[in-house]
Amino acid sequence: MRSRSIALAAIAVFVGVVAGSLLSPRPIGAVSKELVQLQEDVTQLLQGQQSLRSTIDANNASMRTLIQQQLDAVNSMNAQMSALQKSVGEATANDSSKIDAMATQTQGVSDNLQDVQGRVGKLATQMNDIQSTLQSIDGRLAGGASPSAQPANLSSGPAPGANANPASDSPAPSSAPSRSLSGMPGIASDTLYQNALRDFTTGKYDLARQEFSDYVKNFGSTDLASNAVFYLGEISYAQGDYKEAVGQYNSVLSNYPQSYKLAASLLKKGMAELELGMKATGARDLKEVVRRFPGTDESRRASAKLKELGIPATSKSSPR
Repeated sequence: MRSRSIALAAIAVFVGVVAGSLLSPRPIGAVSKELVQLQEDVTQLLQGQQSLRSTIDANNASMRTLIQQQLDAVNSMNAQMSALQKSVGEATANDSSKIDAMATQTQGVSDNLQDVQGRVGKLATQMNDIQSTLQSIDGRLAGGASPSAQPANLSSGPAPGANANPASDSPAPSSAPSRSLSGMPGIASDTLYQNALRDFTTGKYDLARQEFSDYVKNFGSTDLASNAVFYLGEISYAQGDYKEAVGQYNSVLSNYPQSYKLAASLLKKGMAELELGMKATGARDLKEVVRRFPGTDESRRASAKLKELGIPATSKSSPR
C-alpha cells in the first residue's frame, strides 16, 4: 500500500514537471531569433515589392513612350493623307476641267463629222439626179435620131437642116439652190453653222453666240437647229452664266425631242444646276441621264459626278 502511494506520488511529480515545462515561457534567445527571421522575411518581401514596383514603372514608361510614338506616327500619317487628298482633289478638279474642254471639242468634231456626212449624202443625191438626167437625155437622143444610109458616092457631110451638135439643145442639169440667210444673201445655212461651230471651238464665244442665234432665228426647223441651241448653252456655261445655260439646255429638251443632243443637254443641265447650288435638282437630272441613256459617254460622266458627290447613281425602290 505504501509502495503504491510512493508510485503515485512519483507519477504526480513527473506529470507536474512535464506540465510545468510545457506551460513555462520560452527562452528569450529563441524568441529573438524568430523575430529576427521574421524581420528578414518582411524586409525581403518589401524589397521584392519595391523591385516589382520599379519594374512596373519602367514598363509603364516604355509603354507610354511607344504609345506616344504611335500617336505621332498616326498624326503624321493623317497630315500626309490630308495633303494627298488635297492634291487628288486639285488634280481631279483640273482633270474635270480638261475633260469638259475635251468633251466640248469632241462634240464639235462630231458635229463637223455629221455635217460632212450630210453634205456627202446631198452630193450623192445630186450625182444620182445628174446621172439620171444624163441617162434620160441619152435615151431621148438615141430614140429620136434615125440613122440614114448614105450611098458611098454621096458626100459624108450633114444633111440639110440637120443639127451638127444635137446635144447642145439638151437642157443642162441645174444645181440645187442653197438656202440663204434672210437679209444676208449668199450665206447658206450650212456655211453659217460651220462658221459658228468653228468660232465656238476656237474660243470666240461672242461671235459664235451671234452666229448660232442667227441660225436658230432663220433656220429653226433644220436638223442642226437643236445643235445650235445646245451650243448657245455651252457658251453660257463656259462664261459662267449657268442660269442662262440651264435655259438653253431646257430649250433643247423641250423643243427638240428627237435631237442628237438630248443626253448632252440633260447632263450639262445637271452640271449647271450643281454650279448654281441646286444639288438635289442637279443630282436628279444626272440620275435621269444614267436611266435614260445607259452605256453612253454622258451616262458615264454623270455616274462619275454622282460618285464624286457621294450619291448613288441609281435609286433603290423601297419594297411595298
